[in-house]
Amino acid sequence: MNTKYFDLINQTYYFPQEEFTLDKDNLQFHNIDLMKLVEKYGTPLKFTYLPQISNNINKAKNWFRKSMEKNKYEAKYFYCYCTKSSHFEYVMNEAFKNNIHIETSSAFDINIVENLMASGKINKSTYVICNGFKREQYIENIARIINNGHKNTIPIIDNYEELDLLQEKIKRKFKIGIRIAAEEEPKFEFYTSRLGIGYKNIVQFYKKQIQDNKKLELKMLHFFINTGINDNAYYWNELVKCIKVYVALKKECPTLDGLNIGGGFPIKNSLAFEYDYQYMIDEIINQIKIACDEAEVAVPNIFTEFGSYTVGESGGAIYQILYQKQQNDREKWNMIDSSFITTLPDTWAINKRFIMLAINRWNDTYERVLLGGLTCDSDDYYNSEQNMNAIYLPKYNKEKPLYIGFFNTGAYQETIGGYGGLHHCLIPEPRHILIDKDENGILATEIFSEQQTAEDVLKILGYAK
Repeated sequence: MNTKYFDLINQTYYFPQEEFTLDKDNLQFHNIDLMKLVEKYGTPLKFTYLPQISNNINKAKNWFRKSMEKNKYEAKYFYCYCTKSSHFEYVMNEAFKNNIHIETSSAFDINIVENLMASGKINKSTYVICNGFKREQYIENIARIINNGHKNTIPIIDNYEELDLLQEKIKRKFKIGIRIAAEEEPKFEFYTSRLGIGYKNIVQFYKKQIQDNKKLELKMLHFFINTGINDNAYYWNELVKCIKVYVALKKECPTLDGLNIGGGFPIKNSLAFEYDYQYMIDEIINQIKIACDEAEVAVPNIFTEFGSYTVGESGGAIYQILYQKQQNDREKWNMIDSSFITTLPDTWAINKRFIMLAINRWNDTYERVLLGGLTCDSDDYYNSEQNMNAIYLPKYNKEKPLYIGFFNTGAYQETIGGYGGLHHCLIPEPRHILIDKDENGILATEIFSEQQTAEDVLKILGYAK
């Protein structure tokens, strides 16, 4: 009988996979011995495998290069990293090894940009795409870097008032973009995104407020789909509408030469994940080229803003199963040594699923379980995989410690979880390590942050100075 945990995974998925392999009884991630990390650093443990950031960036660049060559697309491609997915310096340091550009969302992002400029990570040729709803401090910061000479900063106009606010603060001619207010998927509670300007109003807005303004140069049309770049009728319908706006606007505005197809690629959330990135890029490039050729306008430079795709697959979290509670005839609760609300808030907030696998004991028999966190909140649990209605793990045995890993968790979890601050029931933030390779391909680890202490928390709460 196939009763081992390995048998379950092997008969349910194609295994091993590119990043997941097995060494005897233990799981390896990108050839990293995860049990050695546990033995050295303990649990709960968060880690970031830095080389995966560069790997994903260069995959996307290569897909776009191939597609542009195939379609004889005579324009350039610019890869932008959107900082909201992870603002950490170690992410930026790795990402900007790859000649990319940056997209910002709020005022403090500009301070990060200035830091990257000062350290030489960003130079005058780097595009800084300023997105989001802009008010005083964000406007001030955008104006400062433009006034200081960074000509490739492009604020994306989100609403009519922003244009006047920017002109009041910026003392020179500057580039701008316009964001399209896309229609949302039917499942949303509203029809149109709160961000951007409506499809039907953009050309008129350009003619009325931008066309004759010597201080402004319209360079980009920005298109963003909240649910990301997916092969479904909704995405293709919105893309076609966006291309029509680009063509109409290009005929009125010779300086327009950029189309930003924000929205992002999905990342692997299951061992059964399937997504044809090259096909999607080919179709997007082909659609744009056909429309522009028919209208006899030049094809635009393509900008993408990839956040989760850039950093998500670099992250992971490891927990120990502390104890098993048999709550009734059917439900066994495996209690982890941390909290999902604290460390993986998207599992609680938006029911997001990550890849979850046992780290050790793959040759033991398995059982169906639920996973519970340490807080007293009934929502602090994880109960199913993306493509299965249950979680199966090696059987609990208090004499044989069991460790589990959640993978591709590198986007949003630290910022949504309130890195460095207070967490539900004061469950401490875990230790976080960085994993890199040296010039000889040898893995090296370092501690980025230690687990929170009682003193750290008491200081935040005002009990200690």
